[in-house]
Amino acid sequence: MTLPADPLAGPMVRSASAASAEDHLDDEQRAAVTAPRGPVCVLAGAGTGKTRTITHRIAHLVRHGHVAPGQVLAVTFTARAAGELRTRLRALDAPGVQARTFHAAALRQLKYFWPQVVGERPWPLLEGKLRLIGQAAARAKAGTDSDALRDLATEIEWAKSSLVTPQGYAAEVARLRRDVPGPAEQVAQVYAGYEALKNQAELLDFDDLLLHVAAALEEHASVAEEFRDRYRCFVVDEYQDVTPLQQRVLDAWVGGRDDLTVVGDANQTIYTFAGASPRYLLDFARRFPEATVVRLTRDYRSTPQIVAAANTVIGAARGRVAGSRPRLVGQLPPGPDPDFTEHPDEPDEAAAVAAKIRRMIADGTPAAEVAVLFRINAQSEVYEQALTEAGVPYQVRGGERFFVRAEVRRAMIAIRTAPPAPEGTDLVTAVRRVLAPVGLSDEPPAGAAMRAQWESLLALVGLAEELAAVEPEADLRRFAAELEARADSAHPPTVQGVTLASLHAAKGLEWDVVFLVGLADGTLPIQHAEGDEAAIEEERRLLYVGVTRARRVLRISWALTRAAGRGRQRRRSRFLHGLIPEDHAASRVAQGDRRRTGGPKPRCRICGEPLIGTEALKLQRCGACPSDLDTELLDRLREWRADVAKRQGVPSYVVFTDATLAAIAEQRPADPAALVAIPGIGSRKLDRYGPEVLALITEPG
Repeated sequence: MTLPADPLAGPMVRSASAASAEDHLDDEQRAAVTAPRGPVCVLAGAGTGKTRTITHRIAHLVRHGHVAPGQVLAVTFTARAAGELRTRLRALDAPGVQARTFHAAALRQLKYFWPQVVGERPWPLLEGKLRLIGQAAARAKAGTDSDALRDLATEIEWAKSSLVTPQGYAAEVARLRRDVPGPAEQVAQVYAGYEALKNQAELLDFDDLLLHVAAALEEHASVAEEFRDRYRCFVVDEYQDVTPLQQRVLDAWVGGRDDLTVVGDANQTIYTFAGASPRYLLDFARRFPEATVVRLTRDYRSTPQIVAAANTVIGAARGRVAGSRPRLVGQLPPGPDPDFTEHPDEPDEAAAVAAKIRRMIADGTPAAEVAVLFRINAQSEVYEQALTEAGVPYQVRGGERFFVRAEVRRAMIAIRTAPPAPEGTDLVTAVRRVLAPVGLSDEPPAGAAMRAQWESLLALVGLAEELAAVEPEADLRRFAAELEARADSAHPPTVQGVTLASLHAAKGLEWDVVFLVGLADGTLPIQHAEGDEAAIEEERRLLYVGVTRARRVLRISWALTRAAGRGRQRRRSRFLHGLIPEDHAASRVAQGDRRRTGGPKPRCRICGEPLIGTEALKLQRCGACPSDLDTELLDRLREWRADVAKRQGVPSYVVFTDATLAAIAEQRPADPAALVAIPGIGSRKLDRYGPEVLALITEPG
């Protein structure tokens, strides 16, 4: 029996240009490329040329007659990455090499071997598993709404990828203390029911492709012999992301042989929630004691300043993964230092980022070379809005735009149709009450889909806080109108523009300019990681991935509260410790905040009584004490703000809120230290507006 010809296969062509390409490798890359046949482990840091290295290794083996192109199987995790491997291999005169994802390779093999193993037509792939999961959930009396079903589907995928059966599920998640979308026994029932329904219908899901290929090779000697006669050499990219199921398939492919090259970076392990494990990469040399192990540490992607920031972030890591970390060495010419900015609230942060991006584009930076990266998709809305208002084109990668998400549309309907809130109820409380029945609980729910929905609803509460700060008398009807207006205006033209993406969606990509935003504790690290050291370390690796996406400009920012006009509720991410220079303005402000929060309670500057409430803290006086507002100064400040807002093309409140202007006009700060002491004025605003504001204060009335 002969395997079908690979459509990508072609005659093996050798050229001097391909051979001379090895002359452009660095010493470590060349060591990996020219290592003899057998086990090779390449520990490749971010930006060190891992794809270049593995494609040259494959081409080297082919060129020197160690293996024919059709005998090489290279696997990776995305179709995009597999396509890039094929393109590079064709350029290196090795076009017949199989370069596919794990699932694509398994599907092709299963279609070929199925008649030999099962003796009938191959079962078709299941098109969307939610229908069957919904039936199984109904029988198990579990939740059947779309978010609950998506979470159950994700959990079943994790279980199968982790080689956990329905019978062993409850015990395994208890051992791992895993956050599960419901009682473990009930989830196990749904899992078992789904498998039964799928098998009855003679259908396969994607995980079944891997399971059946592994079983065919493990249990049928003739199948294994034929496969291993065809494929002699294996290469695995992103090896830190393999799951136990994928490792089982790889073991079945390789058999007792050792012609295996793996490439990975344990510092970029960010998918353990989906079953990925770095232990196979970390244990490779133990499994193959004779393996050639090469560390790639020369970073050709980022400036030395960005490389130094990445080293600082990952240098504080703990645990076994941390013990394997290579320290990157930047190879590019120097660039600007990373920029750090603290903001009083999220709208201010987003407006500042949008303004900076608009100036960069005006100065010649292509919009497609700029990215705004955040921890959760719910953070995208405020940046969509800010970029729209600034006239900057953008695209959301790996997620829907905020206002077209199903849970957001449902919430908007609930707000629009809700009866008026009882008299005396503030807007934020009213919105929380309306959103409670549609999924807004006090604590985040278990399950990624349910939590993503919850985060979107919480973002709506943040918009209510923002509106209430500007319009204290706003009610539900006014808020509904505000949401509809935002939804109508937040649809930019479909063009290539600035990328908005979560840190997970940014993996494997890179840009000239990267804004890492929202770096506050509770967001990065995410709140539900607290108390779990492994989860916290994965959050640190997410930041490392974000930092290493930037080639030449890196800007890091955070906000002290969600909406304008509210007191400080957050602190900057603990991962920034040691990253911000001690003499940086953001560091000075944070140190001042620590001194203030660690000392006595703030007191009224007039009567000396303790201050209670955001407005009192901002004005630094009790509501009952007389105001000493300088009305002429307030008028000058408002006129100045209007002019600045017009020049910058942003709403006036983005420059300073009315409450902040009133506090300045009352307190008349005489120096930068007194000005920055007013809540709502962070390091960025101090640097940008401080001299002008202080000049206005000293200007004769």
